[in-house]
Amino acid sequence: MAQKTEKVNRQIFKIRKNDLVAVIAGKEKGKSGRVIKVLYDKNRVLIEKLNMVKRHTKPDQKQQQGGIVEKEGSIHMSNVMLLCGKCSKPTRVGYLYLEDGQKARICKKCKEIIT
Repeated sequence: MAQKTEKVNRQIFKIRKNDLVAVIAGKEKGKSGRVIKVLYDKNRVLIEKLNMVKRHTKPDQKQQQGGIVEKEGSIHMSNVMLLCGKCSKPTRVGYLYLEDGQKARICKKCKEIIT
């Protein structure tokens, strides 16, 4: 039998690494931070210094000493909104084609280009 190749549903995500985001739901509601990593397959993001969780680790080659390590936990993408650099408010993201043909993200509130 021939194996089925799984089709990957590649969504366009409006939040990217190094974006400044605000948390709009959950225990970290009202806080903001920079995106460290985007987990595309799970629709989740890691935000710097938010949703800290404790992991109990054993000593290994990389980490000589075991113990309790605090690190960022993931937050679902639906619970965060992009912060506009100009108006400093959580905003929805729109798209605009520039004169040179490039696609750019824009703030829906103030129409400013988000870099």
